[in-house]
Amino acid sequence: QVQLVESGGGLVQAGGSLRLSCAASGRTVSNYHMAWFRQGPGKEREFVAAIRRSDGRTYYANSVKGRFTISRDKLRNTVALQMNSLKPEDTAVYSCAADVRYTVFVSTAASDYKYWGQGTQVTVSS
Repeated sequence: QVQLVESGGGLVQAGGSLRLSCAASGRTVSNYHMAWFRQGPGKEREFVAAIRRSDGRTYYANSVKGRFTISRDKLRNTVALQMNSLKPEDTAVYSCAADVRYTVFVSTAASDYKYWGQGTQVTVSS
């Protein structure tokens, strides 16, 4: 079992930056594919970024590519999402998730991720 706790959300002006952190307990983050998803007001949950278990390869949604960076810290057992050049449309609840399946493929489907944090609110004002 993995427990995930996000932090770092808040209110920021457009063009600003935030860094989200996901602290894991129970297992090390390098054992799983780890991802960030978000759900904006009135929208469905969507994939944001992921990092592969084996080699740390990263994947991004087109909407955040070049602005967001996902990373992991094995010593601290955390996964971070650095968000730069934020836009009002980035406003959402951001959640980290762990995919425990034994596969080399990184999924962008929320249904493939078994463990979830409670989420942290990010609000970008125009």
